[in-house]
Amino acid sequence: MAPKTSKKTAFEEHGYEFLGPPGAFFISFILPVVVYIFAFACNDVTGCPPPSLLQPSTLTLAQLKREVGWPAEGIVGLFSWEALLATIGYVLVNAILYRVLPAEQVQGVKLRNGERLNYRLNTFYCHSVMLAVLAAGTAAQGAHFIVWTFISDNYIQIITANILLAYATATYVYIHSFSVKPGNKELRELAEGGQSGNILYDWFIGRELNPRVTLPFIGEIDLKEWLELRPGMFGWVLMNFVWMAKQHRTFGYVTDSMVLISVVQALYVVDSWWNESAILTTMDITTDGFGMMLAFGDFVWEPFAYALQTRYLAHHPVHLGPVYLTLMLAIIAAGYYIFRSANSQKNRFRINPDDPQVAHLNFIETKSGSKLLTSGWWGVSRHINYLGDWLQAWAYCLPCGVSGYQILSAGSNAPGSYVMNDGREVIQGEARGWAIPITCFYIIYFAVLLVHREGRDDIKCHRKYGKDWDRYKTIVRAKIIPGIY
Repeated sequence: MAPKTSKKTAFEEHGYEFLGPPGAFFISFILPVVVYIFAFACNDVTGCPPPSLLQPSTLTLAQLKREVGWPAEGIVGLFSWEALLATIGYVLVNAILYRVLPAEQVQGVKLRNGERLNYRLNTFYCHSVMLAVLAAGTAAQGAHFIVWTFISDNYIQIITANILLAYATATYVYIHSFSVKPGNKELRELAEGGQSGNILYDWFIGRELNPRVTLPFIGEIDLKEWLELRPGMFGWVLMNFVWMAKQHRTFGYVTDSMVLISVVQALYVVDSWWNESAILTTMDITTDGFGMMLAFGDFVWEPFAYALQTRYLAHHPVHLGPVYLTLMLAIIAAGYYIFRSANSQKNRFRINPDDPQVAHLNFIETKSGSKLLTSGWWGVSRHINYLGDWLQAWAYCLPCGVSGYQILSAGSNAPGSYVMNDGREVIQGEARGWAIPITCFYIIYFAVLLVHREGRDDIKCHRKYGKDWDRYKTIVRAKIIPGIY
């Protein structure tokens, strides 16, 4: 009698990621606290970090609350209905523009059932309109334009509003995922990695692969694709401009470091809007479910953790000068060239391997029919585009210098101080260097993210290509950085 074999479920094949339920808890409930810590640790009340943290022997909770600008109402003061309604309004405006503006109709990659979902892509047009409105408001009212002042004055409460939206969205799509039926006409599918049976983990990682909602007037929206580039990526650009306006209101000028970071990050984001269809082949869209992990990233992490450098510069101006500015631009140009040319090379090869620009490249053909490049950019490392992305991150953080500042009372007449519009003075003093973990956080975080993403991709490709992937790795040995990693 033949031995019985039990076929593994989709989740057993996939397994836990992000350390399973403990990791899901940490990212879902501890990282929001980290965002608040960033907001309070660098402030316009006493400095970055607060003075008490530099003198732990004198630290008291009451004193620390005063130094970080803790709300007078206590924890309740972290929330306001005004901020929540403004945040919801911001999302709805984007949704309305999504419906009324022209869009490109694009099909996604094949689903497990062999079908393809249709996507309506017009992020570039929507955000161009929104940026034009912001530019017009700034031209009329300058740094005191109501959008800039409202966001900076209600910054903590807006963070809270976005956290609540992330929780609400993740909970809705989790509950809604239980209505997915096999063979449904809407082409709804469950994500292989979101069917563990553990409520916390599945809510975090996402049960449904591509959840969609239909709203009155607006119509159908693919939540995962739509939120991937908005509101988070636009929020990143928006927050940089908020802090640029704040710097001008506070000191009466805008530094070259502020302009550099704001402009190059805006160009990076605009590039993603212009090439929106490229995200349809990314792991986020093709493999991951949509849950708290992606919702938190879209609503909270991107706009509030990625703009830490410009928020720092809003309170402590840094003047780069021609030499340092040129060096930063060179790093950005090198990183962007690697990132964009490598991605373009791969996309061109996927579309037409006989294209004269890529026809000379070497590759191995897998049993599944896919072709894996082993020369050109993709012969240098398996994820050479990650290296380009990470290089740009350095130029986002280095302009902050050896960071840290203290805010002194008006009339202190401290040598080398920057005088604020209310007479208070900003110096580095004892705080110098202590804010580096905040201003350089993006470099560290992004490195961890890319290494983790490379590991996830390696597992996915090994599952897909088997021995062909092992053979590929013997040819292209470097994972991200040639000769190092």
